[in-house]
Amino acid sequence: MNRRTLLRATVVGGGTAAFAGGLWQQAFAAPAQPGAGPYGPLGAPDANGLQLPAGFTSRVVARSLRRVAGTRYSWHPAPDGGACFPDGAGWIYVSNSEVPIVGGASAVRFDATGKITSAYRILGNTMVNCAGGATPWGTWLSCEEYDLGLVYETDPYGARSAQRRPAMGRFTHEAAACDPVRKVVYLTEDESDGCFYRFRPNTWGDLSAGVLEVMVGSGPGAVEWRRVPSPEVWLTPTRDQVSGALRFQGGEGCYYAEGVCYFTTKGDNRVWAYDAEQGMLSLAYDDDLVPAGAAPLTGVDNVTGAASGDLYVAEDGGNMEINLITPDGTVAPFSRLNGHDESEITGPAFSPDGTRLYFSSQRGASGFVAGTDGVTYEVTGPFRR
Repeated sequence: MNRRTLLRATVVGGGTAAFAGGLWQQAFAAPAQPGAGPYGPLGAPDANGLQLPAGFTSRVVARSLRRVAGTRYSWHPAPDGGACFPDGAGWIYVSNSEVPIVGGASAVRFDATGKITSAYRILGNTMVNCAGGATPWGTWLSCEEYDLGLVYETDPYGARSAQRRPAMGRFTHEAAACDPVRKVVYLTEDESDGCFYRFRPNTWGDLSAGVLEVMVGSGPGAVEWRRVPSPEVWLTPTRDQVSGALRFQGGEGCYYAEGVCYFTTKGDNRVWAYDAEQGMLSLAYDDDLVPAGAAPLTGVDNVTGAASGDLYVAEDGGNMEINLITPDGTVAPFSRLNGHDESEITGPAFSPDGTRLYFSSQRGASGFVAGTDGVTYEVTGPFRR
């Protein structure tokens, strides 16, 4: 029995609990399957090479090593994880830079009409800042992706200096998502045998001290959490310090909504759903559980969500798409970027009003590994809200 057949027998046959939480308005027992998306088919490529459904348009916001339009600030190379923050009647888009030595993160400020008013650095001189996550108190957690990587808490508005948060562990950090109900921060780890963590700060809103825990269990189903003994200074990596820690094949994006934390693993093209209230882990999507050769979503990476309950999952490779997973369990392409075959889609994030989606092509059309050809886009249209 091959992996596809075994997984289908286990998951569809009842080995996985149905999903809960407000994001999945209709619980279902099986992972998402291909189908028609809510916006219809993709159109022909536009002037920016993007294929979008009818009614949606795109513009280029920034290009790596070039000045952001209307500013004197040069956009960083290799744009990666990102998030949006309200700014009066306007908003700010924050983006990491996944390069060594200088790393860090930058921000672009927009007014109420969407006009760019400024761009600036909010973090520098860090290592391969990959993804991260926004906090409920308006900061951006920028995560370093290497063995001794740290989480940096940054100010999207550029008024305060970034702060190291070593209590959140030293490991190959990828993404973060805050759960304000349980007052924890979930963390993914980009290792082939990585783990899924949560950080419990001593005081919610202050990430300077707390307890790092790792998910323990045997796979989809009931899971629990155990304390990592030495998260900051270690001879044994954090993922190997707790017996029974669940292993995941390359943790990537992480997104929380209404009691459920969704995270992706690139090694097996899966989107996971952790029901925090029930303590249950399920599969929201697995490319081995769709008809052979018909998987619309491969190379799963960054993930975000809309108020409608739709998940938006970006591809690292694949055919450079962002795919939707709808609350009724349908997965379908929302956008496709042409001519960037050696790149990856990164940093999807919605403006606060849900009308604009931001994301980047990390290495652009050239595919140059240093990311000096990166491009950051904005898509505007009738998003479901």
